[in-house]
Amino acid sequence: MATTGAAQDAAPESLPRGPAALATLCFILFLTFLDNTIVSVVLAGVQTDLHAGVSGLQWVVNGYALVFASLMLTMGTLGDLFGRKKVMLGGVVVFCAGSLLAALAPSVGVLTAGRVIMGVGAAASEPGTLSMIRHLYPNRRDRARALGVWTAVSGLALAMGPVIGGVLAGLYSWRAVFWFNLFFGIAALVGAQLTLPENADPQSTKLDIPGFVLGATALASASFAVISGETAGYFTWWIDLLFALSLAAAVAFVLFERRAANPVLNVHYFRRPPFSGSNFVAFSTFFSIFSLFFLIALYLQTVGTSSSYQTAVDFVPMAVAMVVSAVFTGRWVAASGPRMPMTVGCVLAGLGVLLTEFRLSPSAGLAAVGWTMAIAGMGFGIAIVPVTSSALSAIPPEHSGMAASTTNTSRELGAVAGVAILGSIVNGQLTVALAHRLHELGIPQTFINAVVAAVATGNFNTKAARSVAGSNANLAVIVDRILNAASDAFANGIDLALFFAAALMGLSAVAALLTMRVRSSSLEF
Repeated sequence: MATTGAAQDAAPESLPRGPAALATLCFILFLTFLDNTIVSVVLAGVQTDLHAGVSGLQWVVNGYALVFASLMLTMGTLGDLFGRKKVMLGGVVVFCAGSLLAALAPSVGVLTAGRVIMGVGAAASEPGTLSMIRHLYPNRRDRARALGVWTAVSGLALAMGPVIGGVLAGLYSWRAVFWFNLFFGIAALVGAQLTLPENADPQSTKLDIPGFVLGATALASASFAVISGETAGYFTWWIDLLFALSLAAAVAFVLFERRAANPVLNVHYFRRPPFSGSNFVAFSTFFSIFSLFFLIALYLQTVGTSSSYQTAVDFVPMAVAMVVSAVFTGRWVAASGPRMPMTVGCVLAGLGVLLTEFRLSPSAGLAAVGWTMAIAGMGFGIAIVPVTSSALSAIPPEHSGMAASTTNTSRELGAVAGVAILGSIVNGQLTVALAHRLHELGIPQTFINAVVAAVATGNFNTKAARSVAGSNANLAVIVDRILNAASDAFANGIDLALFFAAALMGLSAVAALLTMRVRSSSLEF
């Protein structure tokens, strides 16, 4: 029989489990957040082995993040109703199953399916990592410390994803990433079973099925339209129909949630500047983070000559800067409130992204872009810390679970939008602009169509193209022109995408400055 949240707060048996239970919760959190970024440095390997184009690689990333974002709020409600431990354990099992499928994937479609299943598991596992802290730590001061640990671990996971992924791929292959998930997912499952107490609030809320369906429809149809439109064309009738469906579902979602008795998302809270500002910064931060994790790693390995391991080394300064800055930002927020840290963090992040754009080249390595990405990482680390606490402080304590889940959903939506929109910009340059450039070079239309198709489907291989030319000097000249045109098209797409991400961080700085007025003394969870 499920007990109420209040009863669990007072349950003596749960209190001694606090440290071990918190460690388990943070371990599960680390795994689910890690998989947002761990695949970023192995995409080139996936492209080579499974012949995936940019669109396919976008789905490898977004298959996880999209489902994660779509189901997170609903899974949090299911945990409240049926037991947070049950839902969390079930989520870890599903996560492990998806990891196994991805590790054995013979095609990019199967790999994407595995990532989607992993996203379902992550959505079921992650909300409980935060909501169970309230029950494990009834004392407000202890709970605040636990929340600080939770925030630090989420940032650490995000930063360490490319580093761990690169090391694993360097030691074995991209498939090692998913074997890693499976092994540590099983360890997390055992730890959760042994250390976590069960708790639920069956009377506190009801499942908002219409809200879940409308929200998921809006997100999925928009993402599918953006990514599929890269190859099908954005004026294709069914792509336009998907955009229209997304818009209609989003409007219906807002209208329904405004009147729902137990909304999955109380849209009225967005009228409160700290809440809306925090969620906008969360969205923008993850949008821009993925501009580096997804695009830079892919560029350095496909246009440049970096291996997965070398790319991981390039990302180390960014990871270290994110973690270190997040640790020190906690004290800054406690002393002055979230307004200035969030604003400064957004400015630094935008500056770092912009500097990375200027310094990036096919031969760029640690010396060229390591310090620029460290500036971006420092900004991201500073900006992320006050986001959750600011959102929690803006609404009633009894709805803190909704506030936390909404902020996490905004982060995942930022990742989805970043990969979809910025990837679309790059893919557009790789197809339309590349075809135009090859036409200017006098390449026959038949060859242009073949090259563009090869690039779009991931079957274009630089080494193979040069080997075909062999000792034929005339053919070698043509091949070099094609390769240079493809490289330039990719670089132009990267420049546009990074500039867009930097501009969004500048806009976030303005939003933080205008909306963050809550001082740290009023924050509670």
